Amino acid sequence: MRTLIPITAALIAAAPAAALEPQPLYQLAQAQPRRNQAPDVIFVPTPQEVVDEMLRLANVRKGDVLYDLGSGDGRIPDTAAKKFGVRAVGIDIDPERIQEANENAKRNGVTRLVKFRNEDLFQADFHEATVVTLYLLPDLNVKLMPRLMEQLKPGSRIVSHQFDMGQWRPDKKVELNGRTIYLWTIPAKNR
Repeated sequence: MRTLIPITAALIAAAPAAALEPQPLYQLAQAQPRRNQAPDVIFVPTPQEVVDEMLRLANVRKGDVLYDLGSGDGRIPDTAAKKFGVRAVGIDIDPERIQEANENAKRNGVTRLVKFRNEDLFQADFHEATVVTLYLLPDLNVKLMPRLMEQLKPGSRIVSHQFDMGQWRPDKKVELNGRTIYLWTIPAKNR
């Protein structure tokens, strides 16, 4: 697994500002799987206009099951449930984010459709998802790709805010006010 270590102030000062925005400021390091410990990335909320575009790009519709991996405050699952009436699950390793997400779901009146799980997304089961949303770091996306391919059914959609999946070319890529949103579709399995 992985743990992220904050970049030092000296590295931040030496880096061009454009390279730092809007990405969380972390480097990858190896670690053991864990739960209920410090998260790999700091929580950076996805702007609501980006959430709306992610759901539009994924063509979320009645009958979908959305999983948000690294769900933070729960805004993506809440929005999907509220706008489309879909069942949604948020997974986050930070218990504080889970508590906040549950409070937000209650405030938004979507607790019958939305659940949040305090888990390591690299250990989590998300096989029932038809849509997966991400706002993780590039290396985490690449490491997660085999699990996505293994667990998701052909035709399931994956939408990532800001970061791609390395060599896996997206089906679509949208720019929105300086933010990038990627869409992939799980291909048919070779038999």
